[in-house]
Amino acid sequence: FSLWDTFRATHPLFTILQQKRTNDFINTFLRQYEQGGRLPVWELAANETDCMIGYHSVPVIVDAFVKGIRDYDSELALKAMLNSANEDRYGLKYYKSLGYIPASEEGESVSKTLEYAYDDWCIAEFAKKMGDADTYHKFIERGQYWKNLYDPSTRFMRAKMGAGWFSPFDAREVNFNYTEANAWQYNFFVPHDVITMVDYMGGDKSFARFLDKLFTENASTTGRTQSDITGLIGQYAHGNEPSHHMAYLYSYVDEPWNTQKYVKRIMNELYSNRPDGLCGNEDCGQMSSWYVLSAMGFYSVTPGMDYYTLGSPMFDRVTINLENGNSFIIEANDNDSENVFVESVLLNGKKYDKSFINHSDIMNGGSFVFNMTDTPQKDCFKQSPVSVIDTSVIIPVPYIKEGAMTFKKSTEVVLECMSVDAEILYTIDGSDPIEEGVVYSRPIVVSSTTIVKAVAKQGNRISKEIKAHFALIPVGRSIKIEGEYANQYSAGGDNALIDGLRGGDDFKTGLWQGYQAQDVDVVIDLGDEKVYNKISIGFLQDMKSWIMMPEMVSFYISDDGKKFRKVGVEKNRVLLKEEGAVVHDFGIEKNMKSRYVKIVANNIGVLPTWHLGAGHDAWLFADEIIIE
Repeated sequence: FSLWDTFRATHPLFTILQQKRTNDFINTFLRQYEQGGRLPVWELAANETDCMIGYHSVPVIVDAFVKGIRDYDSELALKAMLNSANEDRYGLKYYKSLGYIPASEEGESVSKTLEYAYDDWCIAEFAKKMGDADTYHKFIERGQYWKNLYDPSTRFMRAKMGAGWFSPFDAREVNFNYTEANAWQYNFFVPHDVITMVDYMGGDKSFARFLDKLFTENASTTGRTQSDITGLIGQYAHGNEPSHHMAYLYSYVDEPWNTQKYVKRIMNELYSNRPDGLCGNEDCGQMSSWYVLSAMGFYSVTPGMDYYTLGSPMFDRVTINLENGNSFIIEANDNDSENVFVESVLLNGKKYDKSFINHSDIMNGGSFVFNMTDTPQKDCFKQSPVSVIDTSVIIPVPYIKEGAMTFKKSTEVVLECMSVDAEILYTIDGSDPIEEGVVYSRPIVVSSTTIVKAVAKQGNRISKEIKAHFALIPVGRSIKIEGEYANQYSAGGDNALIDGLRGGDDFKTGLWQGYQAQDVDVVIDLGDEKVYNKISIGFLQDMKSWIMMPEMVSFYISDDGKKFRKVGVEKNRVLLKEEGAVVHDFGIEKNMKSRYVKIVANNIGVLPTWHLGAGHDAWLFADEIIIE
């Protein structure tokens, strides 16, 4: 069950072609839950691999349920879905308590937040049909948590370090805030609340033009190499799953001709009958299922809704022989390489003016006729698909727009909220902002180590609370870095190594500063001469990710910042072959006195011959220099 991939098209296709087998799939899910304690996430050969994100058994069950495929225990299904959603693993603890996953706590935080929100909407819809109002209310709110990562200034879904935006931001950068993707390729993953996202992005025309940019942007990516990002049209990446619904989104803003144009282009350019006829990994049927659905003329943008969004059919005639004995025949008149646009549609001989088709229309059998033309038809359809959450609407959390998390004298903290009509209540003394908060009206000047708490309030609706830690760097202390750390592993910039914030055991959380093929060579200026008895620096090893401990770390001191004398060395004692994450502090303890401290950590260079990446450049990941 390659569910991160196949919930999007393969399983929706099976709800048309393989209804009996869909029941079998879901009963298998439920047996795996009963015998193994969880619904499958990304199961292979009777083993859970957890290699992908989300809990996408949920949309498979819900999509089948709303389409009338129900030969399984629905009460057990809801219990199993709630079990997945109420776990604390893979960032869910933060998602549930904060309304989003901070990049500083969990890798791939944006993708996980967006996909959990969609899965939770599915649970809400299932609970609603089961008559469980409390579960519906809880999960329809969780289905809106995507709002907490939407940045109105860039119109992108962005990662947050704590309560502020991860920066510097490059929408084309492939980093560990996204799963096998960048900001462009995850920006439109709100399939259950499209209309709200359209409103957030400025309305139909603004949203459509942003989709245009997706397909016309420079096709190169920056940041880390990700082999899954293939089949590029601009920044649209058809070779991997997160992009698969995006060409169909034009139809939600009354531009179905653009959906038709791009869908036909994808089929013509990125599929063929050659051995390399798929532009990306087949992923257990998803790439082919996208083609099968699209070639018939429609696609399931939102599994869990009982309709399919229309596109541009590939074949002159398709007959679907349904398990209920009916046949659904799709015809396309004047269908050739030039006539990619839909002029009109007939359902069972009657004019059809919707740019979507209901599942029941297919299952009832009959005929569906596309009349094709070479000219975009802007009045073909009178009714567009709707995907929106308009009940139990939440207030997005406020966020830190400006304000250095570490500072030397003072910093100005600027708060904003996506809901411009909401007021922001905040405290700086650790108290509850709902009970003790002051209404925010101007930047907050912070001149000492401080925790800012805030909520957004509009009427009787109150957002979840944010908490941001602002740390005062000791007076006069500064750092000079020789060499250059990777932008995607900046940990917030030059001061990351002296900001008092320590990285954990996951290099993807953004608190580690990464250096590839170079030593870590830094000088700390204490401002004036100090007496101290300890110098240390932390390093992370994650061998399979090419992150190794340094060979050794040398420590130097100086009175003038020019002439340094060595005061100690610690050689690495961590085995390079040790698997998993290992954090180790290198340091010395002795009585010392100086203004300047220099630390040099020697990179091992290239990965050793026994390593799977043998011959490639090794990484050093450092965080927090302590001088006390």
